[in-house]
Amino acid sequence: MRVKSQIKGGERAKMSVVAIVGTQWGDEGKGKVVDLVSDRVDAVVRFQGGNNAGHTLVVNGKKHIFHLLPSGILHENMTCMIGNGVVIDPAVLIKEIERLEKEGIKITPDRLKISQHAHVIMPYHKALDNAREAKKGSKKIGTTGRGIGPCYEDKASRNGIRIHDLLKKEHLETKLKNILDEKNFMLQHYFKSEPIQFEQTLEEYFQYGKRLSDYVDNISLLLDEFIKQDKNIMFEGAQGTFLDIDHGTYPYVTSSNTLAGNICCGAGIGPGKIDKVVGVVKAYSTRVGGGPFPTELHDELGLHLREAGGEYGSTTGRPRRCGWLDIVMIKKACRLNGLDGIIITKLDVLTGLKELKISIAYRVNGQEIYDVPPDLEAFEQCTPVYKTLPGWNEDIRNIRTFSELPENTKLYLKTIEELVGVPIYIVSVGPAREETIILENFFKQ
Repeated sequence: MRVKSQIKGGERAKMSVVAIVGTQWGDEGKGKVVDLVSDRVDAVVRFQGGNNAGHTLVVNGKKHIFHLLPSGILHENMTCMIGNGVVIDPAVLIKEIERLEKEGIKITPDRLKISQHAHVIMPYHKALDNAREAKKGSKKIGTTGRGIGPCYEDKASRNGIRIHDLLKKEHLETKLKNILDEKNFMLQHYFKSEPIQFEQTLEEYFQYGKRLSDYVDNISLLLDEFIKQDKNIMFEGAQGTFLDIDHGTYPYVTSSNTLAGNICCGAGIGPGKIDKVVGVVKAYSTRVGGGPFPTELHDELGLHLREAGGEYGSTTGRPRRCGWLDIVMIKKACRLNGLDGIIITKLDVLTGLKELKISIAYRVNGQEIYDVPPDLEAFEQCTPVYKTLPGWNEDIRNIRTFSELPENTKLYLKTIEELVGVPIYIVSVGPAREETIILENFFKQ
């Protein structure tokens, strides 16, 4: 185990640009990680996804769930940015801002910056999302119904509405009128759904624009200025590697690129500016919705992991499918993202299990393979090849150093590190911010 000296919470590092990404199907605990290290950075940036993602933080015993606001928003001196690669439901964003302000956390334009080029989720996007899923019946892919996919479709077809379009009513009126002709035709005549009302939508979204106008800025330019000022920047991914639209378990994926490489496009910086990429790994595996899941547990143990880990979607409340840790997938995530190190979360959920299993390969058609098959049908036929390790019964939530962990817990972590081939930087032993073991500072010294 490549354990280095403990890092004191308030220690400040020299400038670094660091990316935090999920290595599984999302829900790995990225929000806690970003919140944990936010006292060492000057800006936290979202670069993709929308309010189909949810970050859950527990701070001073209080649970906070964010869907669009970056996880660093709870830190008063933090600048939080929402990049052009994010699709924004303005009603959801405004609700999050107002909820925090009611709790005494002021979200000023100095603390929150929104890219003027971020695309807007409109009512017809949500209507189409839900109508399509309903029409597919048993073949639905399990979208959140938040309009994410249809919004990205309009972005790709150059037919989208962006944040800056909400700031000029005449401009918004022209674009919306042209778009609604097509969207309402599809809703009424193909999906047999109710049309979207023009005047109501125009006025509602123009008011959203007025409410958010002071937050709108040029994120790419701001990031360039921060980098020149030698500030620390952290990029916060939504979802996980295997929900990436190109490299995930397509079509059971999200509608954006979740990999670290999309930071450049989704925020507007060059690849050479990113110093380090860190992957978040849940100590076991979960996923929401359909799609292949080789290590899924369909028994009482799977139910135990769900209840012990609180594995219900923070966005939809849907129960997550649970299973053993899959090293084959984590290794692929390392390759796709160029990971420099990993962070283990929810390790405490495994406490009390007699034995633990880690999938180190797959067996398909009588052969053992060590990579995720590119073909979805082949992936669905894979059965895991497990390495079995002893469990532990000791409560680890109050432990703050690696040396204090039970021997079997150490063995589990060392095995993961050896199999994946990159160092472990942080281990989360509970949901609260302080329930954490920091092994290595991934900012420059």
